[in-house]
Amino acid sequence: MSATGLAIIYIIIWWVVFFAILPIDVNRNKPIKIEGEDPGSPENPKMLKKFLYCTVITTVIFIIIYLLIEFEYLNLRNMIN
Repeated sequence: MSATGLAIIYIIIWWVVFFAILPIDVNRNKPIKIEGEDPGSPENPKMLKKFLYCTVITTVIFIIIYLLIEFEYLNLRNMIN
């Protein structure tokens, strides 16, 4: 598989994992109400922590998928034919 294909697979996996991790560890109880602010928005979304967790999880999943493709356990061309 080409580098472009691998990069696309990594980016797709990253976004799926990111959106799955996004609602985890969010505290929506705000002690101070601010006028004009969405009451459901988190006070501290902890985006850096979620970004790092997402990158680590995506890298592990990507390595597993890459090894499956490399050793031809996951070969979509053979599955179609």
